[in-house]
Amino acid sequence: MYKVFNFSLILFFLSVSSLHSQLVKPNEIIKPLQVIEIQLNGLKNNDSSKDNGIEQTWEFAHPNNRIFTGPLDRFKEMIKGESYKMLLNHIDHEIKEVYAEDAIAVYEVIIVDSSKRYFKFKWQVEKYVGEGPLKNCWLTTVVSQPMAIIDTA
Repeated sequence: MYKVFNFSLILFFLSVSSLHSQLVKPNEIIKPLQVIEIQLNGLKNNDSSKDNGIEQTWEFAHPNNRIFTGPLDRFKEMIKGESYKMLLNHIDHEIKEVYAEDAIAVYEVIIVDSSKRYFKFKWQVEKYVGEGPLKNCWLTTVVSQPMAIIDTA
């Protein structure tokens, strides 16, 4: 699987592993790939009684994206629905950069769900250009509908 190792990424993984105690908040030092890793690791380790993984994912949702996904409770329902439930407690994921520039990055994400089925997503993050605490933070603007991948191995 594709992995990027650097000190800051390791620190964020450690932070994500302790989701039960504290959510990782967006800040301008978190890179686009790290945003997706934080979200996917949260979903991979979601606690269904508290939905802390879903809440972690919500933390990095761009305000424009939140307009379409609704408030947090509606977002939780969407993630648990048919279109995205394979993200919850998935076995593994792979992230490949498709396109990146100064303010936008697009990745292909492959998920192996808990039933060992494969799904592909387009995951897009953008740098927030508004004011306030999210200024210059990378946030998710688009996650496509999943596309099932037939494993031929």
